[in-house]
Amino acid sequence: MKVQVRGQGARRWITIGTIAFGALFFVIGLILAGVSVSFLTDAERARGSVVALEWRNGDHNGASRKTRGNDRPSAYPVVEFTSADGTPREFRDSTGSNPPSYEVGEQVEVLYRADSPEDARINGFASLWLLPLIFGGLGLLIAGIGTVVALVMRGRS
Repeated sequence: MKVQVRGQGARRWITIGTIAFGALFFVIGLILAGVSVSFLTDAERARGSVVALEWRNGDHNGASRKTRGNDRPSAYPVVEFTSADGTPREFRDSTGSNPPSYEVGEQVEVLYRADSPEDARINGFASLWLLPLIFGGLGLLIAGIGTVVALVMRGRS
């Protein structure tokens, strides 16, 4: 059995799919923001120092993306800090940039979980809020475009 959807019905399903896709991205953004808020409420704070910049491409294993000529490596800060129990710790921040956001020797505030100090982040906008903002913003944009298209199509019928 072959089913064909044409005209108004196809446009309606595409519009609904666009709104659903945007809503999914928005929900992912909200979840990521909730994770950041949860991390902030439970986090211990410590002073840290950027001891190195680790330059690498965005993909970690090199196989997930084809290399393009304009790809530039990003600098990921390597930070040392001392946790509340007096143990020196080191971590690599999960957010890199080019040009680098931090310089070697720069003092930063470190947030970490007392029960797992290896789960540490630099207290900065990119480390805490960049992904929630990207997902939430794209979700709102895509769902908004789908909603406007739906309203325009509804007005024409």
